[in-house]
Amino acid sequence: MYISIVKNFLLKLQNKICNFIILEEKDNKEFKKDKWHSIDCYGQSCILKKGKVFEQVGVNYSYIHKNNIPSSATFYHKKLLGYSFKALGVSVIIHPLNPYIPTTHANIRFFIAEKLGAEPIWWFGGGFDLTPFYGFEEDVVHWHKTAFNICLPFGEHLYYKYKKWCDEYFYIKHRNEQRGVGGLFFDDLNKPNFEYCFEFAKAIGNGFLLAYQPIVIRRKNYIWGKRERDFQLYRRSRYV
Repeated sequence: MYISIVKNFLLKLQNKICNFIILEEKDNKEFKKDKWHSIDCYGQSCILKKGKVFEQVGVNYSYIHKNNIPSSATFYHKKLLGYSFKALGVSVIIHPLNPYIPTTHANIRFFIAEKLGAEPIWWFGGGFDLTPFYGFEEDVVHWHKTAFNICLPFGEHLYYKYKKWCDEYFYIKHRNEQRGVGGLFFDDLNKPNFEYCFEFAKAIGNGFLLAYQPIVIRRKNYIWGKRERDFQLYRRSRYV
């Protein structure tokens, strides 16, 4: 039951994000869709390249199922020994062509481990973050205000908890700098119950466009040239 309703949401989310990209591109640009599968996994990759607004976009859905959890995954989770597992998720990366539009990343994922005669072990994870090349205060305020409003119905403390987690996760230690302006990051979410956790994951997924789309609309018509493009490429090189 869990898998089917999460899968249904993730596929709708993938389609929703792709439709947003196409709407902003307008110039008959389409995603290249690749449905792939192997013995224990399948998915659909949606890739757009060389748009007028977006240089490259990937919106990918994947589903993995195996009869045994790899030993690397059970090293810190001994209770999962002997369990089968399923993992599915949507991962998004958007690289704009216009340097005044920020790069962004987002994902929602669900993991469930099962064994005959035992209760399933499951959790959600995900989030979104923003990496501007040229920072605009109103964009950053909007981004974090939207993130705060997404979290608020689920607990007043959650925004601060998951914002801090995001800041720490995307801190580039060897450069001593943040990758961007942060956002939300959460993992191992399985309390108090499935309904609460799934609603939160859906709120994050659906809220991503509420946070990002207004920024794209504000910045996509800004005029840019070689100087701005060179700085954009320099900033990208510092992600690693």
